[in-house]
Order: sequence, then structure tokens, then C-alpha cells
Amino acid sequence: MKAINTFSVHFNLRTEKGKEGKAPVYAAIKVNGERAMLALKQSVATRCWDVRKGMGKTTTAEGRELNIYLEEVRQVLGECYRELQLKRRVISADAVKNTFLKSGDDEHTLEEIAEYHNETSQGVLAPATMKNYYTTQKYLREFVSNKLKRRSFFLSELNYKFIQDFEVFLRNHEPLDHQKPLTTNGIMKHLERFKKMINLACRIEWLYRDPFEKYQLKFDRVEKDFLTSEELAALEQKHLLLPRLSVVRDIFVFACYTGLAFVDVMELTPGNLVKGQDGGLWIKTFRQKTTIPVNVPVLNEPERLLNKYKGNVRAAANGTIFPRLSNQKMNSYLKELAELCGINKVLTFHMARHTFATTVTLVNGVPIETVSKLLGHTSMRSTQVYAKVIERKVSEDMAALKGKLKELSVA
Repeated sequence: MKAINTFSVHFNLRTEKGKEGKAPVYAAIKVNGERAMLALKQSVATRCWDVRKGMGKTTTAEGRELNIYLEEVRQVLGECYRELQLKRRVISADAVKNTFLKSGDDEHTLEEIAEYHNETSQGVLAPATMKNYYTTQKYLREFVSNKLKRRSFFLSELNYKFIQDFEVFLRNHEPLDHQKPLTTNGIMKHLERFKKMINLACRIEWLYRDPFEKYQLKFDRVEKDFLTSEELAALEQKHLLLPRLSVVRDIFVFACYTGLAFVDVMELTPGNLVKGQDGGLWIKTFRQKTTIPVNVPVLNEPERLLNKYKGNVRAAANGTIFPRLSNQKMNSYLKELAELCGINKVLTFHMARHTFATTVTLVNGVPIETVSKLLGHTSMRSTQVYAKVIERKVSEDMAALKGKLKELSVA
């Protein structure tokens, strides 16, 4: 049968070490009858000490103030005792005392794990992803400093309440610049990144209890918007007088037929174009977001655009296939294009990827497994989201089924 440890903390005044009416306070730590004395580096006037209760007299201001400190010490000692239990260490009064004395030296803070995570992720995660982690770190720093009024926060102090309060802080956060307030999904992404940092802390044994254990991330379901075949045709066929809009339209349409993300299109070079085993032209690259290899056969429309931009001076200067634009400018010009083409949707570059997955591939009968491969998804679940939003494909499949059933009944 497993032995049960007994643990208690009492406070004593060492009057024999007193000076000028004041004496130092000690904590007596007891584990299974064994005792260890801990000097607290705190003195109190002997007249303000209640010997019988082992605490400051509540009738005096000095005694009440001391009692607040003693209660904090009692809680920390209790945490040291529980830490030894979690680590499955031999528990003794001296072990609890030593854990208390060294806790300020080897205990790690929230800022430290954020720094360590971001340092070790450099070169592993894409720059855009790293930027998001730095933003999460900034929000954690603001929460600890502005809301909790603390300079640092120990990992051992993390609990469910901290996560819940941090979520509330993010929901009420008012950006000082042009940024929009955080959406629920934006908040959940910050908490998801925070959780990843905490998982790392547990793996490297900076933390022995996962505060996210009972916390559940709750994302709002968002429908993936895409262009219909009619809208895509309207965009392709629109005669544009402004060169800047023409370039943006071409790059967007290219992405609609290849499924590449903005950063991957901007980084394409002639070296990414290779002849496949089928004799056709293929794009071979890696998704910058996940470093997953992506091999996409070049369809007629993107091949036409590749030929159009051969020898483009701006692109050649960078060694890329297309002239480089910022994502911000691209999305700004796309909104102009949508208005000119009569498309009543908020057009963003990422919609090209959605259009490829739906209108260009799934609607035309390309198996979802193939689409997943073309998109460079690491999980089929990511691709299945697109399959749920294609009413036209569902309608066609059911019509085909209806025809087959009719033929069987006639036969």
C-alpha cells in the first residue's frame, strides 16, 4: 500500500535573534514528522506577534501586513510540495525547503518560453508564420504587464484562469493603429500558438502540468468563398486599360488555375518549370507555409500567361516569373477589379486558391485526393472543407444517380 505523506507549515518568531524589539520570522516545514527551518528574511515587532497562533496580531497594521506575506509563503511552499509530487521525487522537509530556495533561480517565465520557441523556430517556420508568433508574444507581454501589473510571470503559475483571462483580454483589446479588432478565429489562433509554446515547455520539462488540459479552442465555422465559373470568365475576359490592374488580374487568374498561395506565386522562378513524364509542363515547388512539395500540371490558361510574361523586365530583374507586388497592394487592386467586373464579393488573393479547389478542380470531377495533393495539404480534412460548399457538384451527382436508378428500374 502506498504511503501517504503528511505536510504542514507553521511560523515561529526567533526572539533569541531579535534586535531593538524586532525578531526574525521562520517557517517550520514538516513532512512525515521531519522538520526543516526556513529563514524568511522578514522581521516583525515582537509586540505584533501572536505566539499562540503563529502569526501576526490582526489588531495591528504591521501584523496584518505580515500575515499577507506569510500566506503567500504558505502557498508557495505548498506548490513546492506538489511540484515534488508531480516530478515523483523523494519528498522530505529539506526537499521542500530546497525547492523553495532555488525556485527563483531555475524557474522559467512565460517570456522565456516565448523567446525560446521563437528562436528555435527560426528557419523552420515561414517568415509570415514567425511574424504571427511574435504578435502572440507581444499580446502575452501586454497582458502580463498591463492587465496583471507584473514584470514577469512564472510558468508554474499558469492555470486555466490565466488562459481564460487572456482570451477576455484579446476580445477587449482595442488596436491603436489601423488594424481591425480581433475576431473569434483570430483570438483562437493566438491561443493556439500560445498552446504550442506551452507544449514545448512541457516537453523540455520547464513545466510539469499542462494548463491547457481542460481548455478547448472554439473556432467559428467560416465558409470558403470562391469565384464561380461565370465570375472567373468575367474576370478573364474583361478588357483593362490600366497596366497595373492587368498584371494583378493575370497573376490572380494564374493562381486560380494552379492553386498556389500568394507567396508561392511571387517566388516562382523559371527553374520551377519542368517537363513532366507526360511530356507536359509542370510547376515543381515547395509551399513556403509548410515546406510541403507541390507538383502542379500547367493547364492551358496558366501556360498562356507564362508565355505572356516571358522577358518581362520587372520580373527578370528579380529572377521571378511575375513582377513582384506586396500582398496588401494586390488585395487592394483586386477590390477594384471586382467592382469593374461586376463581382459582388470581397475579392482577396487567397480566394484564387479556393477557386482552384472548387470551380476549377472538384466541380470538374477531379478526385478530392488529387486536389489535396495539388494544394499541398498535410491533411485530407483541410481539403474536405471545399467539398462541403459545392452545391452544383452535389446537384450534378444526384442527377446522375437519379438517371442510373431510372435505367435500373426500366431494365
